[in-house]
Amino acid sequence: MKKQVFNPYLPLDEYIPDGEPHVFGDRVYIYGSHDKEGGHTFCMRDYVVYSAPVDDLSDWRFEGVSYRADQDPDYPNPPYMFAPDCVKGNDGRFYLFYCMGGEYGYEGYSGTIKVAVSDNPAGPFEFHGIVRYSDGSPMRRYVCFDPAVINDDGVIRVYYGTQYGYEEEKGLTDEVIDTECGMFGRTREEILSYPDSINGPVMLTLEDDMLTVKEEPHHVIPYKVRGTSFEEHPFFEGSSIRKINGKYYFIYSSWQNHELCYAISDCPDRDFVFGGTIVSNGDVGYKGRPVEKKLNMTGTTHGSIEKIGGDYYVFFHRLTHKSDYSRQGCAEKIKINDDGSIDQVEITSAGLNGGPLRGEGTYPSVICCNLTNGFVPHGSNTVLSAPFPNITDKDGERFIAEIDEGTLIGYKYFDMRNVKKIGVILRAETEENRVIFTGPVRIDERAEEDNKRLSERHVETSSEPYIEVAVEEDGKAVGIIKIEDVSEWTSFETDVSISDGVRPLYFRYHGSFKVQIKDIFLK
Repeated sequence: MKKQVFNPYLPLDEYIPDGEPHVFGDRVYIYGSHDKEGGHTFCMRDYVVYSAPVDDLSDWRFEGVSYRADQDPDYPNPPYMFAPDCVKGNDGRFYLFYCMGGEYGYEGYSGTIKVAVSDNPAGPFEFHGIVRYSDGSPMRRYVCFDPAVINDDGVIRVYYGTQYGYEEEKGLTDEVIDTECGMFGRTREEILSYPDSINGPVMLTLEDDMLTVKEEPHHVIPYKVRGTSFEEHPFFEGSSIRKINGKYYFIYSSWQNHELCYAISDCPDRDFVFGGTIVSNGDVGYKGRPVEKKLNMTGTTHGSIEKIGGDYYVFFHRLTHKSDYSRQGCAEKIKINDDGSIDQVEITSAGLNGGPLRGEGTYPSVICCNLTNGFVPHGSNTVLSAPFPNITDKDGERFIAEIDEGTLIGYKYFDMRNVKKIGVILRAETEENRVIFTGPVRIDERAEEDNKRLSERHVETSSEPYIEVAVEEDGKAVGIIKIEDVSEWTSFETDVSISDGVRPLYFRYHGSFKVQIKDIFLK
């Protein structure tokens, strides 16, 4: 029987966000940043690569460390490698494009685009150089951040940039210039030197050496978004580029900061038109879901799409550990419609499985695709200190913690056939087993309100703890799991009556004390 795969699709102790999937030969390779489990900032670990056969996306193989931060000549100033991309050059070798940054992203906007090279798509890579001009001077036009690259029938195109709305909102005032000088590490003269703006996504082309600028960078979509198709979903970061059926798909993270969007053009460097949202890590927008009813903690996302075998998939990431700094790769199958459009896809637990999970056996609780008590926050470059349900780890175990009154935990989808019992393995949360963050605490000003709101949250609770089991988000319970205040992992279950079929599975907790759940099971 073929092995199942679920979201997150890599081992549960692995944190590779910003996923760029590429098929080279008969395998798909994942390039991305590398977060530390329970880390205090972005991208604390060296790059690694995983790969899988294109005909079996359940069989992911660890290829090892592909590139170390200390291989970069600027290390340790700054020390971290941010979201990379990889392309096969015209010489048949593989080139890794990346930028460096510091704590919480500081210095990430002021550097250059770096390049490493390998004879193998999995690496190991060696430092190759920086993107530069023919005289050897560094290329620093616009904001060198989140590079994406494509070999477009022999033309090497690099896309990059970030975008803030200060100039469009206020004009290029002294205050805005000072803000951008500090943010981007540029002088006033540099900020004023742009005929359009230093902000926004741009593209340049390179010579075959993969370093020398051939065509100067210029905007690929308008920086000023008012009155354009991008007005509701402006570009923020996370450039990615694909060519599908002769059209160019520019994939990016929007200002909403929880969704991957796309734009389409017949040209690689102009005339892009907003297409829509591909995925949101809170399912915001899916079938009209408003942000107030998001199904997870939301926050930074970055990823892309790729054709693997005969199907297309979107790769993105989710947030864990109550922060933006422990992000795990997820994926979903998508469809390119006849007109080239992509409908927003729902996030699921099944992901790359090729169909629903089997409705039998024991599953890690942390493969839930929905986790909310109705008050979960937005990340905003923060480790939140306030309590709310979250995926975390302690002593080598991974589980859902801080489950409080009204918490909804959802799994999509199971092929339920003759399911008679459903249960959980849980324990009460105590001072001894609760997870305490020991790293540097950082609450961004954008997250202060959410953190305060969560800290002050109080709800009336049931005196008798129990868990409702349902097969609809707001549906009637098909079973009630009665639980007890236990300090050790304990199994609790209920009889259920569920007609056969492919269904989601929901658990909703009620009780006066918090619990942790390690596993769920169906039998």
